[in-house]
Amino acid sequence: MTIDLLALNPDLDLLALSQRFARDRRVQIRDVLTETSARALHDVIANQTRWGLAWGAGADGPHGLNAAELAALTASRRADVAEKIHRAMQARDYAFNYARYPILDAYLGAWAPGGPHDVFLEHLNDEPFLNLVRSVTGFTELCKADAQATLYAPNQFLAWHVDGHIAEGWRVAYVLSLCPLDWRPDWGGYLQFFDEDGDVVAGYRPRFNALSLFAVPAPHAVSFVPPFAPIGRFSITGWLRDR
Repeated sequence: MTIDLLALNPDLDLLALSQRFARDRRVQIRDVLTETSARALHDVIANQTRWGLAWGAGADGPHGLNAAELAALTASRRADVAEKIHRAMQARDYAFNYARYPILDAYLGAWAPGGPHDVFLEHLNDEPFLNLVRSVTGFTELCKADAQATLYAPNQFLAWHVDGHIAEGWRVAYVLSLCPLDWRPDWGGYLQFFDEDGDVVAGYRPRFNALSLFAVPAPHAVSFVPPFAPIGRFSITGWLRDR
């Protein structure tokens, strides 16, 4: 039996969700998928994904390594990357470091034709999901979405930044959280939003089967995951576009 990897929960309160988005320019939709679909999608991301690495440190980057390139990194090169990230953050520059599988790039490059990641991307760009986001955000012109699988493991993070690619059609960013653990706040990995003074005005805990949507541009970050945190902060992220 084929399982729909993006079967939406039929009991979502779209009116309440749209009102919340209109007020805050962001919303988290919990239990967005059916339980069966969410469990199947988690299995794909957690157990059937060949993780590479995304990293950047100031002007050095962004870099995207596939699984083979990551495996080929020497210990000295890994240490060099870690030092560059450390220095960039000390200097109040932008940096990031997380495990990544570029679902859209893999689809376009035919890395695994017809595989579950390809199937997910096709569902993501089909009318049921697009209509859900259009209804919640009010952005009726949304027409396509990209995607990457992400895993924030211990010592990984995404620093404060603003996605401002409106000229490229970016309208809404999304994070489909697939964390199966009862995630402690002490384990970091929160999707955080900031005001003009740098204060955190909202933070979404890593959860299972929760879709976060926010209009761009918006100052945000993924908080540092400390060394004692477990592996489990899985998600699929990307942008919905109007062109």
